[in-house]
Amino acid sequence: MHLLEPRAQPSQLMRWTAPLIAIAATLLVGSVLFWALGKSPLDSFHVFFVEPLTTGYGWSELLIKACPLILIAQGLAIGFKARIYNIGAEGQLIVGALFGGGIGIAYGETGAAWVLPAMVVAGAIGGALWGAIPALLKTRFNAEETLTTLMLTYVASHLLSYMMHGPWRDPEGMNFPQSILFDDAALFGLLVEGFRINSSLWIVIFAVLAFWLFNARSFLAYRLEVGGLAPAAARYAGFPAKQTVWFSLVISGLTAGLAGVGEVAGPVGQLNLNISPGYGFAAIIVAYLGRLHPLGIVLAGTLMALIYLGGEAAQLSLQMPAAITGIFQGMLLFFLLGADAFIDNRLRRRAR
Repeated sequence: MHLLEPRAQPSQLMRWTAPLIAIAATLLVGSVLFWALGKSPLDSFHVFFVEPLTTGYGWSELLIKACPLILIAQGLAIGFKARIYNIGAEGQLIVGALFGGGIGIAYGETGAAWVLPAMVVAGAIGGALWGAIPALLKTRFNAEETLTTLMLTYVASHLLSYMMHGPWRDPEGMNFPQSILFDDAALFGLLVEGFRINSSLWIVIFAVLAFWLFNARSFLAYRLEVGGLAPAAARYAGFPAKQTVWFSLVISGLTAGLAGVGEVAGPVGQLNLNISPGYGFAAIIVAYLGRLHPLGIVLAGTLMALIYLGGEAAQLSLQMPAAITGIFQGMLLFFLLGADAFIDNRLRRRAR
């Protein structure tokens, strides 16, 4: 009989090596999957990981998809370190997009310079408020945040659907569930002519630097990490548990709301039912793949964005189903969690 026993001192080297092990295992199983589908693994991987980056437009699309993933994962990592698990960043992204998009719909045609900054602030507030709801439920009623944040994602999706089928539907949009196209005053400016990458990139760069400084220099970050690693020690030291819950959920909601504004005021250019292909859920993988470190998250977010691009290229060139992207994301998370399980624990044989 085999049992997992906690290791007295898990290897930090192996903890940082685990993402590489997970990536290698994903590629290995992925090659078997392609072979089983009658595709050459080498040709398939070339289409999946190399072909999207052979043009400047491909690199631009990589940055577009990486930005929301990196931004959301930076906020999630704060809570994950404190063992506060926000699973509903997708809903907070949607609410942030609604708050910011509402400003764009109402005032975008004025052409005023304040419209875009107001959209960014409104999106951040919307995401933070949506994150504050599970924080209140956690601190007031001890409701499990993994459930409340996830359920609120479905509430946000239905709210978006209601607004797109009702008050904010474009009257000239041929009855499609979408808003009017935003005016230029409500859109991020393009950084390079002919490419879709826009000035929301600077928000992401600022966020990465801010979270890096927060983790490296802030005493609050130390309190959050101690609260996650040793709750009893945190209580003994007088670190307030409720403050940890509120800060973790509100800040992760805020970054998700910013990502939502970045989408509707960026590559999407309007509100519709497809403003996110699941960035809020994929960012959970990004946070753990990056080892909850701001710079590691940048690398992990870039890899996840490449998986999104590769999935689209595989659909066109290899006639693969759209689910191929989710399959690779799922395998990556599965092998990462498996590697972490054996880093923190050892397999011991015990007599029956």
